[in-house]
Amino acid sequence: MYFAAICRDKPGALQLRLDTRPAHVEHLNALNANGVLKIAGPLLAEDGKPFGSLLIFECADLAEAKAVAAADPYAKAGLFETVEITPWNWTFNPPEAR
Repeated sequence: MYFAAICRDKPGALQLRLDTRPAHVEHLNALNANGVLKIAGPLLAEDGKPFGSLLIFECADLAEAKAVAAADPYAKAGLFETVEITPWNWTFNPPEAR
């Protein structure tokens, strides 16, 4: 089952995001190698600066998706003001249709 994680940074936390990014990317690379991560990228403000993240995971259930999100170095560093994790239906262009 797929899950979308929509994470919004705390105000004024851009430097924390930049400082934590190498560990975050390493974490995402491991999830990708294990087939858990399907899509990931920053949410961008009009000025092009990141203010959050959007990630799509494939997990057995919501509890596993929450655990995956909580293990992210951004989450551990306290970057996020809010994190919403919800089941998601990959309707258009799912990988199994390619």
